[in-house]
Amino acid sequence: MNRQGRTQLALGVILILLGGWFLLDKTNPEFFAPIAKYTAWPFNLILIGGGIFIVGLVLGQPGMSVPAAIVAGIGGIFYYQEMVNDHASWSYMWALIPGFVGVGSVLAGLLGDNTAHNLKHGLNLMVVSAVLFLVFSSFFGGWTLLGNYGPAILLILLGVWVLGSGLYRSFRKREE
Repeated sequence: MNRQGRTQLALGVILILLGGWFLLDKTNPEFFAPIAKYTAWPFNLILIGGGIFIVGLVLGQPGMSVPAAIVAGIGGIFYYQEMVNDHASWSYMWALIPGFVGVGSVLAGLLGDNTAHNLKHGLNLMVVSAVLFLVFSSFFGGWTLLGNYGPAILLILLGVWVLGSGLYRSFRKREE
């Protein structure tokens, strides 16, 4: 079976199982009572991300780990915000989303999809995302470890990292 056929087969099975889940939920709601806390907002986003990842593994599509990491990561952000009642943290939490793309890219690379490129690209995205998160969280008051100078120090460190990686790349190309 070719790739398109496998994708259609998997999508068809997923839709049938999802429809069966909804039908069972409507006809016999107490059946799902033991797992209700795992299917409630926002934890269900984390489960959906895991499901996307598993579908990608079954279909042999390592690239599916990128949307899986994004969905699960956003679910993790919303879960954190619900648990500690800190919805104002979205003003800096959004900076983690490129890091989720990086995590998905690293997973895709580890699963064999253009390994060297995906690992490098994913790690770069995770570093940039972490620095942006630290800058914005210190600017908006979510993280105060470096005090008033936190955003400036972190931006300087990010600039040094970008400059250093660019210089490393240019010297490496000269040696080849």
